[in-house]
Amino acid sequence: MPTFTAFTTLAAREPAEALAETLEDLDPAPYGVGVGEIEDGSGRWEVGAYFTENPDAVALALLAAAFDAAPFAVSELPETDWVAHVRRELTPVVAGRFFVYGAHDAAKVPPDAVPLLIEAAMAFGTGHHGTTLGCLTALDTLDRAGVRAVNVADIGCGTAVLAMAAAKIWPGRVLASDIDPVAVDTARANAEANDLAGRVACVEAAGFDHPALAAAAPFDLVFANILKGPLLALAPDMAAHIAPGGRVILSGILNEQGDEVVAAYISSGFALHSRNEYGDWTTLVLTRGQ
Repeated sequence: MPTFTAFTTLAAREPAEALAETLEDLDPAPYGVGVGEIEDGSGRWEVGAYFTENPDAVALALLAAAFDAAPFAVSELPETDWVAHVRRELTPVVAGRFFVYGAHDAAKVPPDAVPLLIEAAMAFGTGHHGTTLGCLTALDTLDRAGVRAVNVADIGCGTAVLAMAAAKIWPGRVLASDIDPVAVDTARANAEANDLAGRVACVEAAGFDHPALAAAAPFDLVFANILKGPLLALAPDMAAHIAPGGRVILSGILNEQGDEVVAAYISSGFALHSRNEYGDWTTLVLTRGQ
């Protein structure tokens, strides 16, 4: 089945979401539409649509003009088994004692590693991105320093690799949440594949907005590997949901954005514990005041 893509960019989130909603009414209709902030610090948003037949170029041009978007770039993708392709390309990742791998690399797991099986899927977090690598390394560093957290949350969990990492090394139950239902389904499947279905609970939620998260708070440790904007918005909620002396591990932050995120969390009652860069990305560990 052929696949056509149509991508454009806009200056802000609201018009991007409105354009995405309007795209769904096109004829031929797309079978999928996505919206996301471009991770280059520009503040621009990207809208992408996927079609099984060539989309109407005139309709796309009119929509771009109506929403003050850049002209759509339309491409036809070759018929490729993308999951199989990604599986071939992904190599195991080592972050401290954590070893993130696909099933095709099961024979490579070192005997002294903490294994995390993550298959190629439609959710973020295979360990190859600097943000996930940074969070896993921060978790390993805290554990080696004697930190033990028994009540953990992973906000914006993607594949739930961070939630599973905490569940592998510490007792207790971990709550993993994501705003994307595909990510939540992927997270549940990964927890089952790692024999953690009873230890990692996955829920669909925006931030902490879920009864299970409210009931489990305050947390000893919270991961949030998302983006600068949501991290800034979450700072007061983080303070409200983390126990005194508890920690947050934050990423999804471009290096040049680190100061702004640190300042927001200090204003919300946190102190900076560590700050490390992995390529273009920064990982922060902060401690909530007593």
